[in-house]
Amino acid sequence: MTEETNLTEITHFILLGFSDFPRLTGVLFAVFLVMYIMTLLWNPCLIFLIRMDSHLHTPMYFFLSNLSIIDTCYITSTVPKMLSQFYQEQKTITVGGCLAQNFIFSTMGLSESCLMTAMAYNRYAAICNPLIYSAVMSPMLCMQMMLGVYVAALSGAIFNLCALLQLHFCGPNVINHYFCDMPQLLILSCSNTFFIQVITAILTLIYGVVNVVVIMISYCYIVVSIMKITSSAKGRSKAFNTCASHLTAVSLFYTSSIFVYLSSSSGTSSNIDRFASVFYTMMIPMLNPLIYTLRNKEIKDAVKRLLKKRGYC
Repeated sequence: MTEETNLTEITHFILLGFSDFPRLTGVLFAVFLVMYIMTLLWNPCLIFLIRMDSHLHTPMYFFLSNLSIIDTCYITSTVPKMLSQFYQEQKTITVGGCLAQNFIFSTMGLSESCLMTAMAYNRYAAICNPLIYSAVMSPMLCMQMMLGVYVAALSGAIFNLCALLQLHFCGPNVINHYFCDMPQLLILSCSNTFFIQVITAILTLIYGVVNVVVIMISYCYIVVSIMKITSSAKGRSKAFNTCASHLTAVSLFYTSSIFVYLSSSSGTSSNIDRFASVFYTMMIPMLNPLIYTLRNKEIKDAVKRLLKKRGYC
């Protein structure tokens, strides 16, 4: 058999998913299905509420509605395929389908990372420059920032995809994960992966480290501005509360992502890695609407207005 034939031999991957937990198959399927359904309910409902209530037509909720769109696409890129394979004997995915899944997943992940930075800047503008906030965060600027988020994320995902397309898969085709994640694809490749590892490191630096640094700097300025509020402790508390939800979402997103990618940098996937991946691929898209709305008085008031308008109260 020639080397060329070997290089083109693999046309499908096998996604093991959680098949090594046969006794938990029913429980895991039910849990993941409920999480997916909740995500598909809560995020579109939040988008609808923001769209319907003119009081929520502000930069903060404009970004929040885009976050809900991203989270819906983010979880949809991996979970339906995983759920469909729970009770299938052939847990396969084509190489093209695997790369497409990785591209969509990467695009949504990078979009969320960039959007977190845009939302941090919005909080900075609102708290540090309240008198000129409306002029600074104009609708046009918000649209430009959101366009920049999507363009930046798409550019990074395209670079990532182009690098993946240079790889050949001619050996083992078993992915010990429930989706086509980058470390698992690298370990299965029979090509030299140095170039793609360099690309991955550069993308991590740009989209991970840079975004985290910008967010941290923004919140340093925010904390300094809040501490200068001398009118009352209540005023400082209110200002901190406006940032708490975003800080919570940022912490959950980056902490879980960093943990998974550091622990799986060798290309293997342990049980801990897979269940940790569930946190940032499923839990966070489901929890984000709750994090931003549960203690949000404006959202609660908007729900009351909508119910009153519809004649339910």
